[in-house]
Amino acid sequence: MKLDEIKDNDGARKKRMRVGRGIGSGKGKTAGRGVKGQKARTGVAIKGFEGGQMPLHRRLPKRGFHNIFALDFNEVSLGRIQVAIDAGKLDASQPVTEASLVAAGVLRRAKDGVRVLGGGELTTKVSLDVAYATKSVTAAIEKLGGTVKVSAPKAEAAEAV
Repeated sequence: MKLDEIKDNDGARKKRMRVGRGIGSGKGKTAGRGVKGQKARTGVAIKGFEGGQMPLHRRLPKRGFHNIFALDFNEVSLGRIQVAIDAGKLDASQPVTEASLVAAGVLRRAKDGVRVLGGGELTTKVSLDVAYATKSVTAAIEKLGGTVKVSAPKAEAAEAV
């Protein structure tokens, strides 16, 4: 086999149908769209249109709501923090904050705050400075002699000013 002999398998690339190129092509005149009507024209937008009948998506009852003021938190488990400390990415002697977790690569980006959840095992004494920590996290850290400081999320801090 030579480089100039390399080619795709048969049928790997299908040529597009060229429509509207004369009657002899088989796809001339109406270009496969049939005759007249809304669907034969350009700019058809009838998904969900039921001929004037009330569409299904409007007949069904509405439930719930979406809170536009809800805060979006990063969630981190204790085990994930321990893995970062073991890998040398987090310094256990410094307080673990949102910024330090982003710098260590534990979080991709900072959101409205960090929630620390109790999954996994912690073996190192650390001090947390986060927006939220569960009771099990607080108990586990204080058992090892560390501290947990729960600070207000960004939105609540802005309202207080």
